[in-house]
Amino acid sequence: MDLHLDLETIPTSRPDVMEEIKKSIKPPATHKKVETIADWHRVEGPGATDAALRKTALEGTFGKICVIGWAIDDGDAQYLANDKDEGSLLSEFHAILQRELRRSDDYTVRVVGHNVSAFDLRFFIQRSIVHGIQPHICIARAARAKSWESQVVFDTMIQWAGVGKTIKLDTLCKALGIESPKGELDGSKVWDWVNAGRIKEVGEYCMKDVAATRAVFKRMVYQS
Repeated sequence: MDLHLDLETIPTSRPDVMEEIKKSIKPPATHKKVETIADWHRVEGPGATDAALRKTALEGTFGKICVIGWAIDDGDAQYLANDKDEGSLLSEFHAILQRELRRSDDYTVRVVGHNVSAFDLRFFIQRSIVHGIQPHICIARAARAKSWESQVVFDTMIQWAGVGKTIKLDTLCKALGIESPKGELDGSKVWDWVNAGRIKEVGEYCMKDVAATRAVFKRMVYQS
């Protein structure tokens, strides 16, 4: 049984972390004059602060999961979205897996995704620990596996490009003649869309990522 998984993540919302990041933003060392430094903080500072905050969405220490997309085998892609209460989002997904996966299959479910070993699974485990929520055994098992252990976790990026190398899902889809899920929205714009109240559209985009990655996976294991 295969669990196809994809996450969408957003920057931290913790005021203390945001304040710490804001205080850490400094002008280039070449700026020596008081007025030059003041001008930099006025003109460049807000953009530099925003860029630093956005980077927290790239790992689970302070970043947050806002959408979980998944599909089981050939079932329909689905998603859960919640940008306000991450703990509830994780708990609900855990309950869904408990219900939809047969207990006898807990140790045989394979997790499939693009860059899922280094990103999605690690992020999922980190945020689960933050909230004190024990993840489903199939998630925990895949997160502990070596990225090349394809019977436990099938990472389409690693299986195509090799360990330590990368390829974008969009590029891989184009190479295999599979419709790319990337359109008006891509990962770099997720926070902007969520911030604009368009989280439902982010969820729909996440489902497209799941479906595209599943198509890539099937091509790679000669199922299509």
